[in-house]
Amino acid sequence: MSILKEFRDFAVKGNVVDLAVAVIIGTAFGKIVSSLVADIIMPVLGALIAGLNFKDLAIQIGSAKIAYGLFIQACVDFLIIAWAIFIAVKLINRFRRKEEPAAAPPPAPPAELKVLEEIRDLLKSQRA
Repeated sequence: MSILKEFRDFAVKGNVVDLAVAVIIGTAFGKIVSSLVADIIMPVLGALIAGLNFKDLAIQIGSAKIAYGLFIQACVDFLIIAWAIFIAVKLINRFRRKEEPAAAPPPAPPAELKVLEEIRDLLKSQRA
């Protein structure tokens, strides 16, 4: 039974649940960005470059087809997603810095330590 309890404790920790939500949202966001790139950005970019369709860009080598146009689309997808994540992390870090409380001043030394420091200072002054 302890294995089941350990698994339950692991599964319901905040970090695991947060990670699961992030993966689901990230997958959905990736689909949206892929559609944005494939259906809006690349056709506009292709129209600006003499009506070029990136989906059709490929090289035929024997029976193999190297679809480098799709690779270009995937790279644009990656750049947009990476930029969005960079901005999100930057905003999150900015909010976290504001929430962190200022460091508390160190506690005053105990009275015995102050007395010992005074004795030390007096002994040093008597030697000199």
